[in-house]
Formats: sequence, C-alpha cells, structure tokens
Amino acid sequence: MAIPLDFLKRIPYFAGLQDRDLASIKNLFFEKTAERGEMLALEGDPAEELYFVASGVVKVLKTSPEGREQILSIVRPGESFNDVPVFDGGPNHASAQAMGPVVLYGIHKADLETTIAKHPRLALNVSMVLASRVRNLVSLVEDLSFKQVIGRVARILLENSGDRSGPRPQLTQQDMAAIAGTAREVVGRSLKALEEKGAIRLEHRRIVIKDKEALRQIMAVP
Repeated sequence: MAIPLDFLKRIPYFAGLQDRDLASIKNLFFEKTAERGEMLALEGDPAEELYFVASGVVKVLKTSPEGREQILSIVRPGESFNDVPVFDGGPNHASAQAMGPVVLYGIHKADLETTIAKHPRLALNVSMVLASRVRNLVSLVEDLSFKQVIGRVARILLENSGDRSGPRPQLTQQDMAAIAGTAREVVGRSLKALEEKGAIRLEHRRIVIKDKEALRQIMAVP
C-alpha cells in the first residue's frame, strides 16, 4: 500500500517538494504493521530500509550484555528511525521496538538514494533531520552526565505529558528508568520526591502532573 500523500507532506524529509514529485515518491513506500513488543530492527543487523511511523510509538534502544536497556529516543508519528545506518552503510547502531500496535511506512535504501539524487532539496532536508538527531543525542548525554535523576525524570514527564501534540506512550517506571539511565527503584523514589514537592500526584498506574513550572525548575537544576 502506497503512503498517503497528505502524510508524506508532513514528514520533514519531504518538506518543500512539489505535489507532482511527492506523487511519484509515495509509490516507493510499503506498509508494515507490528504489535506491542515486536522488534522492528536489531542492533548489528544490516539496515536496508528507512521507516516512518504512521501510527503508534516506537522506542530506539541500546541493550547491554547484561540485558540493561538505554532508550535513546521515542519515535512518534511523522518521525523516522534507522536513518543513520541507512545513510552511512553500516549496521544498525541500535534496536527498535514497538511500544504498542504500530503502522510504519518503509522505503528501501536503494529507492531512497535514487530519490535523493533526483531531488536536491531532499538532501538538504535529510541533513537537517540528522542534525536534529545529533542535537537530541547531545542533550541526552548532557542529562546522563550532569543532571540528577530527579531532573531527568521531570524532563521525561514533561516530554510525555498527555496534552502535547501527538500520541504519548504509557511509560512504565521501567521505561522511565531506561530513558533516565538508572534503576527502576531510583525512578520510584524520584517520583515520590516530585509528589512531595507538589509537582505531580501519583495514582494507581497513573501520574498526574499538577505543576509544570515546578517540573521545569527541577529539570533545570544541575
């Protein structure tokens, strides 16, 4: 099934391209579906397709030899994953896993390279997307290196608050630990501390944000 033209227009990769160009590009895509927990890419495997999330949420993660996860990013509709290995020719640098039912649109590496050669604007868009990836990874390294865990948890809550645009995954404390680079028990203590500060309220399997400004202030503390 070809990717819908309206969806293609919203993807940063294809910003600024004419409808007639997009009409031919959309036929290069194929659809893929997956259920919660299904692996969509495995670290170390060859990367032959670039994927865009149409619905659902995907996590990109590294796994240690002991099985500990570090979530590098959460990919939402309109966003892509597998970009770096597709463009540099190396294997997947991380794994990707569905956090719920997902629908993806993929394009094969060879088709993408041919499309970029035909449309120079696409090459500029790609560079901007990859630059944004680098910026996000630098932010992640900064958080892991210099921020206290409670500040990292505050950021996770703000970035995944339900009133932001697009779907937000239902993160477990284990998911939050994998993003924050810590243990689940430490996340639990941080959530309790945030509740004591009046920033959130903990309910059964639910976190209610009471004071976003308080979370922002806590997030900013080194």
